[in-house]
Amino acid sequence: MKTSEEGKTLIKTFEGCKLRAYLDAVDVPTIAYGRTKDVKIGDICTQQQAEDWLEEELVEYEGYVNEAVKVELTQPQFDSLVSWTYNLGPSNLNKSTMLKVLNNSDYDKVPEQIMRWNKAGGRVLPGLVRRREAEAEMFKGNDWSII
Repeated sequence: MKTSEEGKTLIKTFEGCKLRAYLDAVDVPTIAYGRTKDVKIGDICTQQQAEDWLEEELVEYEGYVNEAVKVELTQPQFDSLVSWTYNLGPSNLNKSTMLKVLNNSDYDKVPEQIMRWNKAGGRVLPGLVRRREAEAEMFKGNDWSII
């Protein structure tokens, strides 16, 4: 599966786009739509580079989800999981209870598992709470944009 435009919108909404590198909530140099690969403070990019990097990285993160998930997904479910994995990484996906629950076809329990991942640096962050709420709503096929 591939991320839909709605899935991309969710990611862009919560990542935001900064054209100058900054330190994220856990002091990782970040640029564009949450890109951390080979980023150092002082780096800058154009809006077009940010868009291109997101498209490149989505292929990678779609692959992680496609490989890890063994059950059928709807488009909103897939988009939700790509957003979650884009933010948290494939290692967290692969070791998560969320993935185990999903691969046991217990779809109804996945949103509550999504919501558990709301901390950075050991602290609950309001932005992550909102993002996880949006991802959970998207997973359920609901309108996430009201979050």
